[in-house]
Amino acid sequence: MDLFKKCYDYTAPQEVKAQGIYPYFHPLESMQDTEVIIEGRKTIMIGSNNYLGLTCDPRMIEAAKKAADEYGTGCTGSRFLNGTLDLHVKLEKKLAEFIGKEDAITFGTGFQTNLGIVSALAGRNDYIINDRENHASILDACRLSFAKKLNYKHNDMEDLEDVLKRIPDDAGKLIITDGVFSMGGDIADLPGIVKLAKKYGARVMVDDAHGLGMLGKCGRGTADYFGLTKEVDVIMGTFSKSLAALGGHMVADTPIIEYVKHISRPFIFSASVTPVSAAVALKGLEIMESEPERVEKLAANATYMREGFRKLNIPFGMSKTAIIPVMTYDDDKTFILTKTLLENGVYVNPVISPAVEKGNALLRTSYTATHTTDQLDQALAVFARLWPQFYGVN
Repeated sequence: MDLFKKCYDYTAPQEVKAQGIYPYFHPLESMQDTEVIIEGRKTIMIGSNNYLGLTCDPRMIEAAKKAADEYGTGCTGSRFLNGTLDLHVKLEKKLAEFIGKEDAITFGTGFQTNLGIVSALAGRNDYIINDRENHASILDACRLSFAKKLNYKHNDMEDLEDVLKRIPDDAGKLIITDGVFSMGGDIADLPGIVKLAKKYGARVMVDDAHGLGMLGKCGRGTADYFGLTKEVDVIMGTFSKSLAALGGHMVADTPIIEYVKHISRPFIFSASVTPVSAAVALKGLEIMESEPERVEKLAANATYMREGFRKLNIPFGMSKTAIIPVMTYDDDKTFILTKTLLENGVYVNPVISPAVEKGNALLRTSYTATHTTDQLDQALAVFARLWPQFYGVN
């Protein structure tokens, strides 16, 4: 059979495009900001991960220009060989200091970071215990590892304990959870996880891609939010969200970092973070530390939108973060509503099965510290006008 038969038989995107409701790959014609230009129209962006609004900050842009002038456009090699800049070393030192661990390393992307950490730390005789709603990069990291993977029900500590009880005492155990879950916007029960990890001799890893910049003092993340930074063994994060760059990082105690540096194939055999991304991430950390009001404003904007949706009787997931899932339930309605919102100047992200269970489709809305009240009111006004057309008046 032809290897490509599955490609030619895959027609789902074309079918949705033919209906005129295909919601993906809309090219932006402007900077990634609270307002963007799409198809020549000014559009309120409530679908990005630009949580602290740093992508357009002049200081970030200046840091990028300066790094390109000083270091050029790329490193052309891995960190093992010619790809380590003093800029990488400064960034890693700052990450460890800021988050509150001994040491850090950086990777080319957040996805690669999870692949690199998990495949290095979890071996053939180990177990990975995984929240069912963890990010796709963690699931792929588990596949790359030779460890046995077990899942527990989302944020369910009773089920997590049941899973831990079944694992041999002499096996290595790594519990992995998102800090802030990317679709629902809910926060991991980190105190419960840490308690069970201590009881059953497991280690804890938190994917804080969305928690960094959103939770904790100055945006230090989920572990800081709960006062558990010392108790969490490994914290990963990305530069592509709050830090407005591209790349990822791992922070942990020095022996763990040294091991991953010398064992992790995704780290060893990949080119290093570009000078521009490293410089921008470093500047982002400096701004986060000096301007804690950004984190406070982000939380205030999210609270404002939750109140707005509540007044409009629009159902939403009970997140406490700047990711607010608006529940649409039906896949087809979700696509059509996404298209209609965009035509009326509001960008959101549709999430349908199998990304969520059938019947739990949603619009993933997310907010930025630099959104103005006027922009949020405009978005709410569009929802108020369109929602009854799809779901009636409550």
